[in-house]
Amino acid sequence: MAGTGAHSLARAEQFIWLTARVLEQRRFAHLFLGGSADIVETALAAYRNEDGGYGHGLEPDLRGPVSQPLHTAHALSVLDSIGRCGGLRVERICRYLTDVSTKEGALPALHPSQRGYPAAPFIPVVDDPPAELLATGPVVGLLHRNQVWHAWLFRATDFCWAAVDALEQSHPYEIEAAVAFLDGVPDRARAESAAERLGKLVREQRLVVLDPQRRAEYPVAPGYASGEHHFPYDYARTPGSLARGWFSDGELESSLDHLAAEQQEDGGWPVNWRQWAPGTALEGRPIVTLKALQTLREYGRGLR
Repeated sequence: MAGTGAHSLARAEQFIWLTARVLEQRRFAHLFLGGSADIVETALAAYRNEDGGYGHGLEPDLRGPVSQPLHTAHALSVLDSIGRCGGLRVERICRYLTDVSTKEGALPALHPSQRGYPAAPFIPVVDDPPAELLATGPVVGLLHRNQVWHAWLFRATDFCWAAVDALEQSHPYEIEAAVAFLDGVPDRARAESAAERLGKLVREQRLVVLDPQRRAEYPVAPGYASGEHHFPYDYARTPGSLARGWFSDGELESSLDHLAAEQQEDGGWPVNWRQWAPGTALEGRPIVTLKALQTLREYGRGLR
């Protein structure tokens, strides 16, 4: 198991050079080695389609060339990480989001254009998919946080508020999406109130492992892989997240110790969701590794 010092970053770097796609290699270089943001954007452009969306397996669980909301959300998160979430590039993305939105003005998890191309069996293709907080929340929160203004955001924001207010029985990825929305939406008083309610829900429904040493005692959400648990850092990716208030210092520190210890002998972090094809697991691990490194750095965990 790895510690939390500089050596863990060095081993992660070797893992990235050995296994990652060009995009994740460029992202690592930008985040940790002073590499250019321009080169990250150039690598990301290979996944962009003429409709303004992104495809080509950018999100590894969806294969094929067609644009999808989940790919496009991934692209926005990359642009956000390099400070490029604005201007014409985001205008094009918002036009795509408008085109693929449901009658509610929000995003489905999977657009039916995916039909005929490989996709994870746990993301079914249907002809008239419903709008989902899971797909819409992170996009809306990110755009608001970057002070993007576009007509698409008005109805999509209303949809997210209604979806968050209606949450009763939920699952970890939906809660993550709700937090991403609440962390960026302009109405901070309403966001803080909603986050407080969700934090209680997460604890009451045991949607978070508070003691990593006893993780086997915590339930796994229906449809999730065996051992696909969520920890405090999955919800509170940064100290500034509203979800940070859900956990004591001890609970958070214990989860960060667990995250650091999850680094494997090859320098990367494991994928804990269902692996349905060899390539998706291979491509997923560098993405998970970058997220782990960023989270540890956000909390000052000695990654120099």
